[in-house]
Amino acid sequence: MRIYAVRLKPGIELKNALHQFTMLHNIQAGAILTCVGSLSKVTLRMPGSLTQAQITHTAPTTLVLEDKFEIISLVGTLDPQGRHHLHLSVSDTGGKVIGGHMQHGNIVRTTAEIVIADLEQFVFSREQCDASGWDELVITGQDGQRVEFNPVQDPSTFVDY
Repeated sequence: MRIYAVRLKPGIELKNALHQFTMLHNIQAGAILTCVGSLSKVTLRMPGSLTQAQITHTAPTTLVLEDKFEIISLVGTLDPQGRHHLHLSVSDTGGKVIGGHMQHGNIVRTTAEIVIADLEQFVFSREQCDASGWDELVITGQDGQRVEFNPVQDPSTFVDY
């Protein structure tokens, strides 16, 4: 695993910069470890707003806000096709927190300090999942074999802490 640290300056669009960084460093399976900073514009798709099929034919429910925002959390995966899955939470000047699926249109206000992991033993891609209706993460090892985990869904095996 390689770890990168990057600082984005004011005026940079966050999602596009992450994609450029992913391509520049040939990251095949990336993960956001942490991000702190601020945004002047926030663009989020709200959870559960539309299905994948509806988004293909309709504009999703998108929230666009312009003000001073602190980045509380940025988490997600990065892949070489640019189909990154990123969730962003921000707080406004009153401390109210909002979050959702990060879209294009998030503009750095003062800084964005980001730490990215390159999981060199994997390749991330996305394909349609019949169970969720969305294009979901596919994890492949360097040997080309899919990496899957299918937990037992037997309540008698659940651990009660």
